[in-house]
Amino acid sequence: MAAGHHDEQDGPGGAPPAGRGKGAGTDTGAGAGRAPGKGAPAGAGGTGSDSTLIQGRYRLHELIGRGGMGEVWRALDESLGRKVAVKCLKPMGQSGDAGFNRILQERFRREARVAAALQHRGITVVHDFGEHDGVLFLVMELLDGRNLLQVLDDARRHPLPVPDLTDIAEQVADALAYTHAQGVVHRDLKPANIIRLADGGVKICDFGIARLGHDIGFTSRLTGTGVAMGTPHYMSPEQISNSGVDQRSDLYSLGCVLYELATGHPPFDLGDAWSILVGHRDNIPEPPRAERPELPADLEGLILDLLAKDPEDRPQNAADVAGRLKAIRAGAKVAVPAGTAVPGWARALSTGPVARSTRVHPPVEPAHHELTGAWSTRTVTASADPAALAELAARQAEADDLGRIGNWHQAYDLHTTVATSRDRAQGTEHPDTLASRHEAAYCLTRLGRAEEALRLYAYVAEVRRRVLGPDDPDTLAARHEAAYALGALGRHLEAHQEFSAVLAARERVLGPEHPDTLRCKHNLAFNLGQLGRAQEAYTTAVEVADARSRVLGPEHTETLGTRFEVGFTLGQAGRWAEALEVYREVGEARARVLGADHPDTLAVRYETGICLTRLGCTADALTLYEDLVAALTRASGSSDEETLRARQALGVNLGRLGHWDRALAEARDVAAVRQRVLGGDHPDTLVSKREIAVCLGWLGRWSDALTVYREVADAREELLGADDPDTLTSRNDQARCLEHLGRSEEAQELYRRVSRHRQDGPERL
Repeated sequence: MAAGHHDEQDGPGGAPPAGRGKGAGTDTGAGAGRAPGKGAPAGAGGTGSDSTLIQGRYRLHELIGRGGMGEVWRALDESLGRKVAVKCLKPMGQSGDAGFNRILQERFRREARVAAALQHRGITVVHDFGEHDGVLFLVMELLDGRNLLQVLDDARRHPLPVPDLTDIAEQVADALAYTHAQGVVHRDLKPANIIRLADGGVKICDFGIARLGHDIGFTSRLTGTGVAMGTPHYMSPEQISNSGVDQRSDLYSLGCVLYELATGHPPFDLGDAWSILVGHRDNIPEPPRAERPELPADLEGLILDLLAKDPEDRPQNAADVAGRLKAIRAGAKVAVPAGTAVPGWARALSTGPVARSTRVHPPVEPAHHELTGAWSTRTVTASADPAALAELAARQAEADDLGRIGNWHQAYDLHTTVATSRDRAQGTEHPDTLASRHEAAYCLTRLGRAEEALRLYAYVAEVRRRVLGPDDPDTLAARHEAAYALGALGRHLEAHQEFSAVLAARERVLGPEHPDTLRCKHNLAFNLGQLGRAQEAYTTAVEVADARSRVLGPEHTETLGTRFEVGFTLGQAGRWAEALEVYREVGEARARVLGADHPDTLAVRYETGICLTRLGCTADALTLYEDLVAALTRASGSSDEETLRARQALGVNLGRLGHWDRALAEARDVAAVRQRVLGGDHPDTLVSKREIAVCLGWLGRWSDALTVYREVADAREELLGADDPDTLTSRNDQARCLEHLGRSEEAQELYRRVSRHRQDGPERL
């Protein structure tokens, strides 16, 4: 059996390698959202109508909020005739362990008693708590106000005026000073947990809920270290590292909240949960006055002090923070910001992992579309209820937050619901309605539903073209995403044409080095590689990498993503030594910026191993893949697709070193997991099955190998067609096997069959 027969593996020339999504994926700032209300909480009975009664006392009327741990309902305490809010946590019993549920109930009672004992004007009052049909619930005062997340979203993410900011900050600090004096630490302070009342008062809610959530199981394992995921944008470094947490952790979270109120975004708004956590741990926040010069210097100093990495370097108690805020409020003077010639998008760029989108739509007068009569601006229509629109904005923001933590199914559901509601309230062609549909399409892309995403993006792009104009950035954004969906569907020539058109428009409208222009050019480079135009892909990727290095910095994650693409295009061109050098440089930079176990860092290690294998450095590649499999298993689990991809490459290198028994065991394990997770006819499963046959052949077990080769060939023919190159490769495998078994006539007939299909098959790009 020829050694070249062993070359079918994941990586360049095969299936997309680990981490390719980061290098080639879309990155337009699309978010994702919250699932819509779907009736009463599980176990409560009824549908949220007057028939829903908890413990014969609390009648649920209206779902007013939903989060990761449960739902909040507007309700009536029928015993006292008092309107209340009822927070219903997710149903218990998921573990099937009665002992666990008893411990959880006791923990809930303890935390609820602590919350109920807090009596301060800045703390939400807890009236009652209990369990009903497997649902834990808290009964709280019903507040007339908006949480700070909604306040910011109502203002379209514009920062709060300094007097409002300092007033809110002082009230929160006073409330924290009280709770800390009682020995109570919040642990999950964030804008959504701080309510600003209609009369200007401020209240903190959800004391004890963060710790209870950990017990219920609402955590995300981001690494093999068991980091518990709270709310990443507001977590202190000590929470991230699972070290001791005390009142100074709340003060760090308060610093994050104040930073967001002062600038309109959190201090480390870096796109994905891992990058955010690394930012809290390692990055120095940009001073708020760099974006907002009118902020008082003392206020900026306090915010940065609160954001100190070491708890010892922060203010040591909330009372001191409140005192500093009182002094700032007494002496603050608002300055007029100095003008600057630097464009707004350039001012917003940072050295953090992801450049934020900073496009702000200018105010416009309302106007009707000349054909449909639908509103064609972002302005509220005369007939729309402002309160309803504010609620939609809040739900949109929650949808975005769900997307940031990867809850794409919930995100899609809520974005779709918001779009439908906006359609009724503002019009089918209103830009806000189209924005919600754009976000829903992004969720479809992340869910692998590229065909549906393409249809929705194409619709949004066409309507935006009519309403906003063909060169409007939002129109171009939808066209860009449609091109990406075309590529995901394998329609690379169409994707190339669309990427090229969008790139030309963005270069004309935004300039050649605007982040959106470079993002489009990056994706164009990737798509050129998919078309087999390796030299053009390489040249384009180098141009983007150089530009991003100038604009964003050489170690910005988008720069490193394009340099990763440069390495990949070098590999496609067979320039493996040069590709290896690029991958090693990118890997070292990503380890410094993101950490050694970040998925992007591990993706580079995978590609480095591919290069080593191609260069004949098989022993080095084997060592790399053994370490990589261990790291991926810790980080993502043994069944994760990237872990399995690395194990596949490990098996290939075991075979190349002649360790065929170990290679066979590895191939069988990977094939079994892929068959269970992906299905027996999935392309990745068939790659692993083919690897089993390769190993059997090298071990001289030709009859067993023939059975597997035939199974793979038949499945590929059924799945891909008789003319597909992968099908023909498998038929050739089958023919070679027949030769080894002495069945030459059958082998020659199969070779002739393959030859006919290759001659008669359709042309391919």
